[in-house]
Amino acid sequence: MGAGCSALCLPASSSLIAFAPKTIAVSNSSTPTSNYKPKYSSPFAPNTILFSRPHLRTPHRSMDLSSSSSPVPSSSLLPVGCGRSGELEEARDVATPGHGSGARGVPPGLLEKLVYDALVWCSLHGLVVGDKSVQRSGTDPGIGLVHAPFALLPMPFPEGYWRQACELAPIFNELVDRVSLDGKFLQDSLSRTKKVDAFTGRLLDIHSKMLEMNKREDIRLGLHRSDYMLDAETNLLFQIELNTISSSFAGLSCLVSELHRNLINHYGKDLELDSRRVPGNTVVSRYAEALAKAWNEYNNSSAVVMLVVQTEERNMYDQHWLCVVLREMHGVASIRKSLAEIDAEGQVLPDGTLIVGGQTVAVVYFRAGYSPNDYPSESEWRARLLMEQSNAIKCPSISYHLVGTKKIQQELAKPNVLERFLENENDIAKLRKCFAGLWSLDNIDVVKSAIERPELYVLKPQREGGGNNIYGDRVREILIRLQQEGSEELATYILMQRIFPTASCAYLVREGICHQDHAISELGIYGAYLRNKDKVIMNDQCGYLMRTKVSSSNEGGVAAGFAVLDGIYLT
Repeated sequence: MGAGCSALCLPASSSLIAFAPKTIAVSNSSTPTSNYKPKYSSPFAPNTILFSRPHLRTPHRSMDLSSSSSPVPSSSLLPVGCGRSGELEEARDVATPGHGSGARGVPPGLLEKLVYDALVWCSLHGLVVGDKSVQRSGTDPGIGLVHAPFALLPMPFPEGYWRQACELAPIFNELVDRVSLDGKFLQDSLSRTKKVDAFTGRLLDIHSKMLEMNKREDIRLGLHRSDYMLDAETNLLFQIELNTISSSFAGLSCLVSELHRNLINHYGKDLELDSRRVPGNTVVSRYAEALAKAWNEYNNSSAVVMLVVQTEERNMYDQHWLCVVLREMHGVASIRKSLAEIDAEGQVLPDGTLIVGGQTVAVVYFRAGYSPNDYPSESEWRARLLMEQSNAIKCPSISYHLVGTKKIQQELAKPNVLERFLENENDIAKLRKCFAGLWSLDNIDVVKSAIERPELYVLKPQREGGGNNIYGDRVREILIRLQQEGSEELATYILMQRIFPTASCAYLVREGICHQDHAISELGIYGAYLRNKDKVIMNDQCGYLMRTKVSSSNEGGVAAGFAVLDGIYLT
């Protein structure tokens, strides 16, 4: 799943330097690489970017998304901390570019080859999505394919912060599980939000029904992604959000990492880059492993894993990669059903077995259901309740889903709240270190500050999926309106500290067009957690997702057209 303002918060003395994107248009002909001549739509012309100190800074806009020749990396490509670190240590002395230097100064002739070869690689290796201009591309596989938006070269990222983010994943996994068991905490924390937010209210109603039934989820599976940005002002890694439902791009993110390794293996000498500094990405195989282990715990060899999907899904191939690995590596079958189809075809037997379309469902894996748009009628809500009432393993359960709301994120950041759920002081300190400022709108002083300096804050509603956050002058306007109205709607939002990441020069490729621009990135770390009663079967960091967008963009969704998939180059 698993999402600025135009005003940039910079010191008054900051100098202004103008830049503009260079664009490469790639033709659809089969011209060989050696003769391939992209068309430049415009010369290198200005597009304002603001500099502060020696490097670019631009305020945070959170990014929510709506991938070697093999989709499953080998053991030599394991993430740092999970595989062979000796290669990385050796590679550090070979090529460690400054921030963004890997994307600067690429000769035009080499750039043409890189773009051409990258587009061929994407087409041959399944780094694809449905083409929005083709009507059936979101419903019928094989129709209207186009390469997924991607960064031509991986984004430099400091290895120390990378390791920090990876180490946090198992702690957040455990925290989600602990919080999910405290039904009173979830209900109390979201009680005011429920009164004014119908969607959160419906989720809480289902949760209440499960509490009334004393419904126990003995087998609990979480496939999470925690998203971070590196703040240039404080040199701290801050969490943007924790996604507990529909953490997407497990399949395609692996392919992007392999694309970058492939390009650097071929052109690394000219680029002065070393492919060993691109960490391997195992998330698709690790997520498949987690689903397979959950299926095994259910202990019914004829049962299936059911993906709950949207009726139209241009990102279906990311999901299919996971299902292919699940089938080919673990022998587990999967089916795809929309919420409406589950309502029409589903039933729960007296013993709690979930049957959909005549098949027993062992694991329900949600790739939909996180947005009000996924529930256009009562049919979809009936399907959600039906699944929760069953003994199928839900990923996520309604409790896990609620833990991922913005309000719970803000509650957990309050003093002494983490201690309610975790005992290890070191783990608590690590989590607190990555928390950005988070406040409810009951905090009068913070609201006043946000009205006076809206560029320093982000106003967040209880929504997933991107395009929902509020920035800049709109923060001031909405806060003033809500205060004047004395509206209960205040409870639907939280305020978050604005993060100011460093921007780097990058080449962003979308629909065969390569744009050179200054960009910022958001790092997502995937985690998997599986528990059967008191036994923790899996609690691991599984891989990563880097999303990059032009620094002037207010939004960051890949599927929505704002961001691209990226990889990491450890520095």
